[in-house]
Amino acid sequence: MAFSLTPTQLKQRTEMDTDDFWLNMGPQHPSTHGVLRVLLRMNGEIIREAIPYFGYLHRCFSKKAESLKYPQVVPYTDRWDYLASMANNMSYCLAVEKLMGLEIPRRADLIRVLALELQRIASHLLWLASFANDLGSSTMLMYTMREREKIVDIFEMMCGARLTYHFIRIGGVMTDWDDRMDEATRLVMEEMPRRITEYEDLLTGNEIFRMRVEDIGYFKPEDAIAYGATGPWLRGSGIPYDLRRIEPYSLYPEMDFQVQTSEKCDVVGRYDVRMSEMYESVSIVNQCLDKLADEGPGDFIAPDLPRVIKPPAGEVYAATESPRGELGLYIVSNGTAIPYRVQCRAPSYVNLTSLGYVSSGHMIADFVAILGSMDIVLGEVDR
Repeated sequence: MAFSLTPTQLKQRTEMDTDDFWLNMGPQHPSTHGVLRVLLRMNGEIIREAIPYFGYLHRCFSKKAESLKYPQVVPYTDRWDYLASMANNMSYCLAVEKLMGLEIPRRADLIRVLALELQRIASHLLWLASFANDLGSSTMLMYTMREREKIVDIFEMMCGARLTYHFIRIGGVMTDWDDRMDEATRLVMEEMPRRITEYEDLLTGNEIFRMRVEDIGYFKPEDAIAYGATGPWLRGSGIPYDLRRIEPYSLYPEMDFQVQTSEKCDVVGRYDVRMSEMYESVSIVNQCLDKLADEGPGDFIAPDLPRVIKPPAGEVYAATESPRGELGLYIVSNGTAIPYRVQCRAPSYVNLTSLGYVSSGHMIADFVAILGSMDIVLGEVDR
């Protein structure tokens, strides 16, 4: 891509220090985790300003949803955050069900929570792999992929897909939970705490890793709130904001887990939050498995779900706690089988707006660690 400056940047360039220069990072840099371009104003190795540019992957989801029936929109949600497709499905279906006033069978809700927490673990594992790899630890990539593949195998049993699932449907889920899935999930959950400890033994106390991440990307709690940050990007600054507790949905009120935070407010704080969250997700999955076994068979889709979904005219907002933060859906219905408006509140997009603030004053090598600690997925930014 040709280097170019906007009129505002050209004006800034004439006013800036003569030692400053502009540097393109992306849109094809490995550490940008997708087609993100960041324009850096540098003074030697020091970042004076970081301006994120996106739109290279735009999918026109909102406009496309206006020409599809409500159930037909669900597969498109898989393509936003393609590393947490279950969470995307859930946010959209939750909004439509709220608009319809539809009650979901308990068994379907249990399977949903189970799937969401498996997805959280799988997403955090891939984040850990790419984050460590960005900082030079390629070993972690092989370790975490070993466990992530086992979780993806379970997803394949559930719906036949390994990335874009279309498993959570309006009114319930695609298929019932069976013994084969149960056995595979229990084996993986029995192994996961030991494996997470193994990751920490390999990375957390590593002297080189600590030098790369401690006191880097400091994000004060009040600033994190002001920028609208959510997810581990916010909880790493000590704010216990988690929609599973603040505005509980599905069966999360029944689950025993703690919202993980860190007072460190830096890259290490966000790392600690995600590592701790994996332990909590293992606990939630085990609780769901036990409840499914104790309660026995039941409906996995709402028995009163109409063949043609036509929610009453009105508007609704529903949000879930995805691995990256608050994933919200705003839907406007005009009473027909096709949504009038659908808009997504993507956490990666909102979190990315604070990148320049957090990065300013750091060295360019630190920028890689800061961006990695944000855990963005460009499909969600350019949804």
